[in-house]
Amino acid sequence: MLRDDLNPLEPVALDAPERRTGALLAIDQLGKTFGSGVGQVQALSPTDLYLQEGDFLCVVGPSGCGKTTLLNLVAGFERPSSGQVRLRGQPITGPGAERGVVFQQGALFNWMTVLENVAFGPRACGVNPEAARQRARQLLQMVGLDSFADKYPYQLSGGMQQRVGIARALANEPGILLMDEPFAALDQQTRELLQEEIRHIWRRERKTVLWITHSIDEALFLATHIAVMTARPGRIKAAFRSPFNETEDPLVAATPAFTAAKRQIVELLRGESRQAQAQESAA
Repeated sequence: MLRDDLNPLEPVALDAPERRTGALLAIDQLGKTFGSGVGQVQALSPTDLYLQEGDFLCVVGPSGCGKTTLLNLVAGFERPSSGQVRLRGQPITGPGAERGVVFQQGALFNWMTVLENVAFGPRACGVNPEAARQRARQLLQMVGLDSFADKYPYQLSGGMQQRVGIARALANEPGILLMDEPFAALDQQTRELLQEEIRHIWRRERKTVLWITHSIDEALFLATHIAVMTARPGRIKAAFRSPFNETEDPLVAATPAFTAAKRQIVELLRGESRQAQAQESAA
């Protein structure tokens, strides 16, 4: 049941020792600094964060706070300056098929059909070509694009390309999905429809998700947990368990509880956003 009081979000400690036990994703004192000398910039303060199987964590924060840096470190695209990331107890030292990544742009291969794009990951990992195509067909059906299997990415709308990207990220059956503002470039109506679709997919697949977003509404609608980050150097300022993830109400964003939850996060972010703007002006 959704709480209708002024503070509907339940605070939670994502770095609590009890969450570390059996964590699917363990982030221990993870920090990142770019450059050296006078040009050195600390993007991410040493951070502890533990995700359990099936968690859907949305990370929100001002521009330049280290959200994408955090995701890139988990993806293995960046090397940490301190600490480490472990998936199922194994240190992450580079990119891997056990982590599916979706970017702001679809990043599809324009010379491949939609079906070939989705089948590419399994085939690259040695899966039999026909088995890979069968898996791709199943995923395209799941995202409602099975009739577009023989089309090329440039023949699809932006929203459809992102759905192909999600299918491709799921094709290797990853342990965790890493989503870097995947709907940021879409119009509001398409974005809302895809948010509903990703929530249906999450309920079906129960994948663990780390989702970066600037949209508080998106975070509240999708997440089981929300982390609010500070201005650079980024650290987790507060974290909450969200009650809106399981609701069937498509108009939940219009409820008093949702409005109150959004206000909680806006108030936390207001000062951080001002600080981030001041940092950009001084750069």
